[in-house]
Amino acid sequence: MNQKKTVDDYLIDTPHWQDELMALRRVVLSTSLSETMKWGMPCYISGGQNIVGMAGFKSYFGLWFHQGVFLSDSAHVLINAQTGKTKALRQWRMTSPRDIKPDLIKSYIAESIEHARAGKKVPNAAPRRLKLPPVMQLAFISDPGLKIAFDKFRPAQQCDFADFISSAKQDATKQRRLDKIMPLIESGIGLNDKYK
Repeated sequence: MNQKKTVDDYLIDTPHWQDELMALRRVVLSTSLSETMKWGMPCYISGGQNIVGMAGFKSYFGLWFHQGVFLSDSAHVLINAQTGKTKALRQWRMTSPRDIKPDLIKSYIAESIEHARAGKKVPNAAPRRLKLPPVMQLAFISDPGLKIAFDKFRPAQQCDFADFISSAKQDATKQRRLDKIMPLIESGIGLNDKYK
């Protein structure tokens, strides 16, 4: 896993949207926010609170507002990327330099900072409970070493593995997913470690 240590490293490794991300960075840094790296991507904070992040993906680049659910979104640019899953986070996806509107971005950031100062925050959901799918239980019975390796993960990581398998509809897909994650478990690599 190649974890980026600095925003400059991230930008160098994102050539497809490099110019656009540099332009976004200049806009964000013209506000009162401080720059850091979180989850391997640029993140901008105020008073120790995450306000907005920046990233480039295959088909778009953009910003995500950590408590974006509270924004008035007067320009109707924000989306919930995972309806039903994502509670607070809102994305502003862009596909060309023309989509970068400095004054509008700054107004969204200013509103986000005000909400953060006012203490507005979507409460964290109750912790997930681990429910091992039967195919995983059988794998642990037949391979006690796999169970020992699995038990070394944090509860949230264990739930990630179990949910990944359980979300498949067909038994054959569940087995393929188990086969895919077994080497990760044995190596001590979490299912979502690549996003950190």
